Amino acid sequence: MASCIAKDIKINSLHLFQQYQKKPNTRLRNQIVELNFGLVKREANHWLNQCNETYDDLLQVGSLGLIRAIERFNVEKGSAFSSFAIPYIRGEIQHYLRDKSCTLRIPRRWLELRQQSVSFIRKFRTDNNRQPTELEIAQHLQVSLKEWQDIKLAYQNRRPLSLDVSVNNDNESQTSLCDLVADPKHRSFQLAREDRFRLQQALGQLEERTRNVLEFVFLQDLTQKETAQRLGISVVTVSRQLKKGLNVLQESMGKEEG
Repeated sequence: MASCIAKDIKINSLHLFQQYQKKPNTRLRNQIVELNFGLVKREANHWLNQCNETYDDLLQVGSLGLIRAIERFNVEKGSAFSSFAIPYIRGEIQHYLRDKSCTLRIPRRWLELRQQSVSFIRKFRTDNNRQPTELEIAQHLQVSLKEWQDIKLAYQNRRPLSLDVSVNNDNESQTSLCDLVADPKHRSFQLAREDRFRLQQALGQLEERTRNVLEFVFLQDLTQKETAQRLGISVVTVSRQLKKGLNVLQESMGKEEG
């Protein structure tokens, strides 16, 4: 039964893709998304127990990857859409999790102790009508006072503080943390933005296959072998395209700097 359903999905997807590539429109794309949404659910379930994000958030992010795959899929290459789409869906979720992950890696034991402290503090406030002391929390967790304070400090500093955060409440004179931090290399931020802009322009000058190879290897974190399978080309061709693309980018950005 399951194999029949999978076969029907492939046939219907192929038919819709043929129509979509002749005349792309939102209605057809949404039909393809709905038909292949099971791919997103499968990836979301895989990552659900490995992060703190909700299932709905993972579905939304994975759907963006599915849409990107639909817009780039070529029926004429003969590859299965599911094999083509999974790296896009997985890559979108991975990038989302990386962006939201903590800069400071906190030991799992500390994370568990911190979670236990939350439950204890909530119950203690209800039972005693006051906030527990640091020592009482440490005793409940059966750790030293210093270790509990280290746990609290690590959790509070798990994310970097934005330099754009306002440090005063004066609407007429807003001061950000960046304004108070001396930085002799302040131009580096501006240069980084300029570099990204030049890189985007240089990528736009590449041939489609070369650009796809660079994207799979460097953005989707695929191996050269996996990239070759997705694009229907040899590993040798992938290697050549990588070298060619990097040379073109280096030359293009070098000219702009000159």
